[in-house]
Amino acid sequence: MTEPHRERTPRHTRVHTPLRIRFRRTRGRRLRRLLYAFLALLATLCTAAVVAYQLTPIPKPHPETVTQSTVFLDKGGAYLGRRGPVDRQDVPLSSIPRHVQEAVIAAENRSFRTDNGISPRAIGRATLAALTGGEPQGGSTITQQYVKNALLSPERSLTRKAREAIVAIKLDRTRSKDEILEGYLNTVYFGRGAAGIQSASRNYFGVDAKNLTIAQGAALASIVNIPSYYEKAGSDAKVTAKLADRWEWVLDAMAASGTITARQRTEARFPAFRFYPPGETEGQRQYLIDVAAKEAADRLGITEDQLASGGYSVTTTFDLALQDRATQLVQDHPGGKDGVRVHTAVVGLVPGDGAVRLLYGGSDYARQPFNDAVSGAVEAGTALDPFVKMDRLAGEPLRAVLRTTAPTPLALTSAYATLAAGGEHATPYTVTRITREGRTVYRAHPEVRRVLDEKAALMMGTRPSPATAATPSVTKPLLTGGAGGGTTRRTVWTTAYDPDLTLTVALFADRPGPKKNTTTPAQLPNEPPPVEFAEGVATGIMAH
Repeated sequence: MTEPHRERTPRHTRVHTPLRIRFRRTRGRRLRRLLYAFLALLATLCTAAVVAYQLTPIPKPHPETVTQSTVFLDKGGAYLGRRGPVDRQDVPLSSIPRHVQEAVIAAENRSFRTDNGISPRAIGRATLAALTGGEPQGGSTITQQYVKNALLSPERSLTRKAREAIVAIKLDRTRSKDEILEGYLNTVYFGRGAAGIQSASRNYFGVDAKNLTIAQGAALASIVNIPSYYEKAGSDAKVTAKLADRWEWVLDAMAASGTITARQRTEARFPAFRFYPPGETEGQRQYLIDVAAKEAADRLGITEDQLASGGYSVTTTFDLALQDRATQLVQDHPGGKDGVRVHTAVVGLVPGDGAVRLLYGGSDYARQPFNDAVSGAVEAGTALDPFVKMDRLAGEPLRAVLRTTAPTPLALTSAYATLAAGGEHATPYTVTRITREGRTVYRAHPEVRRVLDEKAALMMGTRPSPATAATPSVTKPLLTGGAGGGTTRRTVWTTAYDPDLTLTVALFADRPGPKKNTTTPAQLPNEPPPVEFAEGVATGIMAH
């Protein structure tokens, strides 16, 4: 049976559905497809994030963030200097005042106590800047900053930023806020070469972190923002003014959050900073650190390199007030002429104990690291005359000093300290205590022995030698001697002492030798008169 013939509608007569209607009819299907694609992408990203979170470990801190310097303090705890590749010392959070912690939080990350370790807004800004080539963006949380500073490389890339966020979240979930804050405060850079709050406290204010005031803590918190700029605070008026504005902002935030009272905010005064860069007397202190570092390493049975990176705190016997006074007096000397260089060495130690209070080894450590006070063998001349009759009576180690024609200033001072102590010789020492992580690992015990009869020692100590310059105005014994005579003096010694301090000032001169890097003895210049100058320095220090 034949199928009925159907007439086809001519193509040019078909009815076309408008595009708008067709789009409307298929919109639901397209939206569903788009939604499925978005959900698939979201699922992929979430899966990738979960996998990345699981596979990304919390890295160990960089070696430089666990390396600590060793600091040196004078007898009263004043900061003397440091040794080590990084100026950093760890302190527990319990040693950092609460107001200092809150100042840093107010300045750097006010949501620190409640956030999950990251700031999505800050990450978005940083990502946009990286994609568009804009200025690098900050605003990271304290946790992210700690991760960046201590755990990851400093490169700027989206990959590193993503890893930083993952590690920050993981760190926040596995460590307490206090642990994270402690790590951050011990590693963040504050300028002036100081990493961590303890080193910053000493560099800016000369105190330990535990002693920071509210004003000082807020100032250090303000510096973290741009440490390389703000480190000049106190010596650059423009920098100081700008930091003062930020300091006010930090304190206002602390008052608003209730971490300080309104009265504390009102009473806060912008703090005074230690001058930066350090002055001449600070550079001269390297002589002290050299001697103390060697002694400390010997006492601990380690190398000086191990000491420098071990995070020790070395309390020395030095008195910085005396040291700075000596530096001031000695540097009043105009020096020599025609190539003659005048050297001055000053040593002060405690009779009957041996603690070295003062050690002036040279005028400029950068140009002359050789320590004249400890290692300089200078002509004794008549300086040992008071001991001439004691050679056979004296015991060691005093006898060794008496038999040399060129003792060091330290050895000569030790000999006279024996007289001041009634015949008891004390071995000189420069380190009283060494601590590490708050635990004492060494404490000095003075080595004292009788080497002279007390009566003879006291008699010799008060009887002037033939070379003694009479100085009626000085109530303490003042003995002066030297090598050479009249206008040809090559060396002048002056020793003064009382029950608390034995002090020696030694002057000598040299000039460049015939061969490179050699010197030959020279006559001391007559202006100022060497004897008067040496005695003036001695009496000026003893009267301090």
